[in-house]
Amino acid sequence: MPAATRPDVSLVVPVYNERDNLAPLLDEIAGVLRPWGRPYEVVAVDDGSTDGSSAELRRLAGAHPELRVVAFARNAGQSAAFGAGFRAARAVVVVTLDADLQNDPADIPRMLELARTHDIVCGWRKDRKDAYLTRHVPSVVANWLLGRVSGIRLHDNGCSLKVFRAEVVKPLKLSPGMHRYLPALASQLGGRVAEVVVNHRPRRSGRSKYGLSRTFGVLRDIVRLPRLMRQATDPAAPAPRLYEIAQILEIDHIASGC
Repeated sequence: MPAATRPDVSLVVPVYNERDNLAPLLDEIAGVLRPWGRPYEVVAVDDGSTDGSSAELRRLAGAHPELRVVAFARNAGQSAAFGAGFRAARAVVVVTLDADLQNDPADIPRMLELARTHDIVCGWRKDRKDAYLTRHVPSVVANWLLGRVSGIRLHDNGCSLKVFRAEVVKPLKLSPGMHRYLPALASQLGGRVAEVVVNHRPRRSGRSKYGLSRTFGVLRDIVRLPRLMRQATDPAAPAPRLYEIAQILEIDHIASGC
């Protein structure tokens, strides 16, 4: 594809059993970014969904020319989905967000503005709409520890709504579970990091994929985080094989508000 037709922004969206949320999500993104007037694409990575999300994405591609779909042969996890999305992204700026509608696309333009002077812009769900004892309190502890170990002090590493310069995430060699530490990993390739308060909404449909066990996993990872950070950017380190692609669906043009 000629460089002139490439999007300015790529949105990478992991999808796992979120069928009923996909149409409203794409409508919200279009409502925010089409008036913005610059070309963008949505790279939806179907992580082996079993609820009909794959068929829904194929249907939606007909109405949303910005949509590109990477479908895994089987469930591989969110790190694999982000990695495949980063590899497929064609823009110089990459936005990540969840498919569950808890992230608000209305926050994206403000974050893109900050990305003009920063390599990484992280969302902070200051007013979280999750269970306080099982999600919020453990998150505070984990974020404090991550900041101490990585040197990247954020209130909310776990917020999926983030903006990256493509050059700080495309080279990353992600191993399972490493999507939780993307700011720390990517900061090794670009250290200008900003954090901004974003809207966080209650889940409308479907079931959460996360629980208290994920926080315990983070606590275990903190011990080996320095080594994982080195491996993620080491040119000599082998790239983990995390996923198998079953299908790639894309239309030969991109969306623009022009």
